[in-house]
Amino acid sequence: MTPPKEIFKAYDIRGIVDKTLTPEIVEAIGHAIGSEAAARKQTTICVGYDGRLSGPSLAQALSLGIKKSGLNVINLGLVATPMVYFAAQHLGTNCGVMVTGSHNPPEYNGLKMVVADETLSGETIQSLRIRIQNDDFTHGTGAESTFDIAPAYIERIASDIKLARPMKIAVDCGNGVPGAFAGKLYRSLGCEVEELFCEVDGHFPNHHPDPSVPENLEDLIAALKVGDAEIGLAFDGDGDRLGVVTKEGNIIYPDRQLLMFAEDVLKRNPAATIIFDVKSTRNLAPWISARGGNPLLWKTGHSLVKAKMKETKAALAGEMSGHIFFKERWYGFDDGLYSGARLLEILSRFDDPSAILNALPDSVSTPEQHINMQEGEPHALIAQLQKTAVFDGATDVITIDGLRVEYADGFGLMRPSNTTPVIVLRFEADNEDALKRIQSQFRAIILDAAPQVKLPF
Repeated sequence: MTPPKEIFKAYDIRGIVDKTLTPEIVEAIGHAIGSEAAARKQTTICVGYDGRLSGPSLAQALSLGIKKSGLNVINLGLVATPMVYFAAQHLGTNCGVMVTGSHNPPEYNGLKMVVADETLSGETIQSLRIRIQNDDFTHGTGAESTFDIAPAYIERIASDIKLARPMKIAVDCGNGVPGAFAGKLYRSLGCEVEELFCEVDGHFPNHHPDPSVPENLEDLIAALKVGDAEIGLAFDGDGDRLGVVTKEGNIIYPDRQLLMFAEDVLKRNPAATIIFDVKSTRNLAPWISARGGNPLLWKTGHSLVKAKMKETKAALAGEMSGHIFFKERWYGFDDGLYSGARLLEILSRFDDPSAILNALPDSVSTPEQHINMQEGEPHALIAQLQKTAVFDGATDVITIDGLRVEYADGFGLMRPSNTTPVIVLRFEADNEDALKRIQSQFRAIILDAAPQVKLPF
């Protein structure tokens, strides 16, 4: 049985349920993950699933495959992705697999994998496919047990996070799995919590659980305007990303959240390294440097960021998409629920949290934009432009992940997505005129190389 190549992505495995991702395929992947873990001298893997309708059956198939490799399974049941990462640490297994489609449409599901404390990505994920193709498995009969990780997870956060005063907050879980835990977690910190769409429902009847899309925050914004909550938190479907909304309805994007987190971490960890991805605001580097930190721009992708954090011993990292990684006081994995708790700890010191958030440095910027292409085309076009494109007036051209072109008054980014066949674009500048100038230069360069593409700007 050879699973379809296209489900093995750069950071995880993702496919359409009962088409490219069947229980049979997931069982084979489980056998491959168990075999890989056995090769790394591991014995036990924690398994959890999010609120998607296919979660329980795919988790069962996954566990069956893992046990066939001779490894044991600790079944965590319905949990957020970071709770699987936490369980791998708390229970000492160093291995965990989460069955999740993250923020993909409801018909999708997938796997996020940690083996021997390494978040699998890139070639390591491809090696699982090759294992299955070559029938390169270990064989045995593993045992299965169950464990409720939620009490230990909430207790661990509540024992560390101390709010200066009780707060009133609103949380929107978009019917994703964080809804099962967010209210209890934040109440344990002393918050009064207004819950929106916290019933876990894999049909996602209200709006899709993806806080990076502004329309998905409209219900939270409306609730903040009419209610007495001070701040709004929103989560993606599996709980590893955080969205933040102020009392007046301003969205505080994750790269601006990182400004606040960086300042807080650097007070206790002078000279710490703080990582941010190529999509992030250019305000981060000078802000971190001014506070004695070491700013480091890196590639987009949660597993790539985690690997770079290990290598550089960074105290904190963040991505524009909403993944925030705390190593200081936590474990270095991305956790939207924990990031929300850290944010509340900082904001509880102030009488007007929204004013503090609104005062963070800001620029004129675009949301993430996409050029849709055929499979393989985005990487080919960007590779070509890295060699040939000339950007007049640029102060720096950074090629670690696509092309991030810095100017005295802004930046433009184009990079190939590692998950879908699109080129991701983002622009930021000091003012609208500068933004338009940078965009027009990018437009000319892209259309010169690929006149057939449809630009979103």
